[in-house]
This record gives sequence, structure tokens and C-alpha cells, in this order.
Amino acid sequence: MEPNLRPMTLGEILDRTAQLYREKFVLFAGIFVLYAGCALVLGLVALGLNEWARTAHWAAGALVWMRLSISGLQWLVLFLVAGAAVAATNRAVAWVHLGEPATIRGAYQSIMPRLSRYLWLMTAIFFIVWTPIAVLYAGFFGSAAYFRSGLGLARAGAAGRHAAVNPHAAMMFGIITAVFVLLMIPAVVYAILMGLRYALSLPACVLEDLKTGKALRRGVELSKGGRGRIFVLGLLVGVLKLAVISASQAFILVAAFRHHGQVGAGMTAVSEVISFFTNTFLGPVYATGITLLYYDQRVRREGYDIEWMMQAAGLMPPAQPGGAPLLETNPAGAAALGGLELAAEPTGQNPGEH
Repeated sequence: MEPNLRPMTLGEILDRTAQLYREKFVLFAGIFVLYAGCALVLGLVALGLNEWARTAHWAAGALVWMRLSISGLQWLVLFLVAGAAVAATNRAVAWVHLGEPATIRGAYQSIMPRLSRYLWLMTAIFFIVWTPIAVLYAGFFGSAAYFRSGLGLARAGAAGRHAAVNPHAAMMFGIITAVFVLLMIPAVVYAILMGLRYALSLPACVLEDLKTGKALRRGVELSKGGRGRIFVLGLLVGVLKLAVISASQAFILVAAFRHHGQVGAGMTAVSEVISFFTNTFLGPVYATGITLLYYDQRVRREGYDIEWMMQAAGLMPPAQPGGAPLLETNPAGAAALGGLELAAEPTGQNPGEH
């Protein structure tokens, strides 16, 4: 396969994303099936434990703590697996886009030695992007709990049977709610801007072998001039996922509406199975598109297409920002490419010797 390194419009990037997804569907879906499978197993286990605790007539407080503990464990495991799946997708897309063979096993093998670095980078970006919103929510719900239990939004009346609203507490809570809503707008704007600012940091970390700090700075530098396209890509992928999930999970919403928010365990299990397929099919889409955008930004800002051809021809040393090789070939596919060399190696013979 020939590399596809040239400046592309957003429409061409979307077309290329769809093309890669169609041609390499088994590869990309196979990478994300690990995440989807873990989500399915954990979801079914959580559902089973919840039903068991409910039939065993656990106290309401114990049920809440159990659900919170299970949710925390699910989040931790899925974060680890999702990080590996996204990094492996970045690697596989890079191989395919540069005309090299790629496999599911090879993609995971290539990222496992540095998986902790990728997860740490994702954690750092998560806190950079979402800390203001998390602080606002913590403050809002903490204030709500204080005014309800402390000052008392509802206090017992003189007879002890009727509740009387505390005007001062209600007024303060209303002010806090209004402040929360007003501050949430700039917090969301901040989250979007920071998300766009660091959107290319993970592909840079995976494909250039950068440490966390350098990957963050590299992502900021590469994203300049392309953040509008990153936003549109994320928006389109989000709309696609929302449409597919809404269509596939519509029966859950209908059932919840008919039964006043209560959904049976059997229907919830079916929903988990459907989520397995949607996660498998849709999970790689954004990671594929953002990797293509990463390469497009490098072509536009650094002339990477020329560097790649020169390096493949052995006309320049294999160096790039971060010290990683400009072209990292798939070891498993080197033989299939006829033993592509990163740089000319001395053979110990004179030009005229045979």
C-alpha cells in the first residue's frame, strides 16, 4: 500500500476515515472489542449483584454504597482498557495510513510497554479539561446537602406533621443555583477549548514516543490552526454516536416511560448486549479521525510528507521532535513490505564489489 500523506480538507479526512473503517473494519472493531467486552461483562456482573442485593432485602444505604463501589471499579477498569484500545487504534491507523500492514495483536503489542505513560497522559488531560466542571458540581451538591440538612429547606411544623419551608435557606439555595448555572457556561466553554487544545497530544505521545509533558506541549503546538476542524470532527462523531445509540436503545426509553422510570433486569441486560455492539462498531471512529488529523497537521505545519519520503529513501536520519523515528514500521509486517529500512546501512562492500 502507498502512504496517503498530503494536505487534506476536513471532508477528505472524513472520507478517508470512512474508507479506512470500511477496508479495515475487522482490524479496528477487533481492537475495540476488548473494551466493549469488558464493559459488557462488568455491566452484567453489576446488574446481577444489584438484583441479588435487592432480592436479599439489603438496606437502602447498603445498596447505595454497593452501587457506588461497583461503579467506581467499573470506571477504573474501563479507563485502563479504553486507554489501551485508543492507543492501539492510533498505532493501527498510523500503520495503515502510511501503507504498512497492521494487525490487532501487533497494535496492542506495540503500545503495551508504554501503556502507563498513555494512561497518565489521559489522566492529566482529563483533570485539565474537567476540573472546573467537577468543582462546580461538588460545590452545588455540597451546598444543596448543607441547606437541606443544616439550615433545613424543609423543617417540621409546630405539630410535627407538616413541613414548613425556611425562606432564608430557600433564598440562599436559589442564589447558589443561579450562580451554578451562570458559572457552568464558561466552565463548559473552557472544557471545549482545552479539549481541542490537547486533542492531538495522545496521538503525538503514541506515534512520537513522547513523555507526558512533551506530549502535552506537542499537542498544543500541532493543534494550532486545526482546532476548528477538530471541533467539527468531534461534533460529527458525537452526533453519529448519539443517533445510533438513541435508535438502538429507544426501547429502553419507552419502557422506562411506561413504567415510571423502572426497567426490568432482563431488559437492562439486553441493553448491555446492544451497547457491546455499538461500542465495538463506533468506538474506533473518533480515534481514527483524530489520528488522520494529527498527520494532516504535521503535513501542513512541518512538511511531514516530504520528510517521510526522504527517510523511507534513506536520504535523512530518523529523527523528529521527541527523538523518536520519523517512521516506525510494524515489526510484524516488515517482511511483507520487503524489509523496508529506516536508513541506509553499510554493507562492508565497495560500490563495485558483488
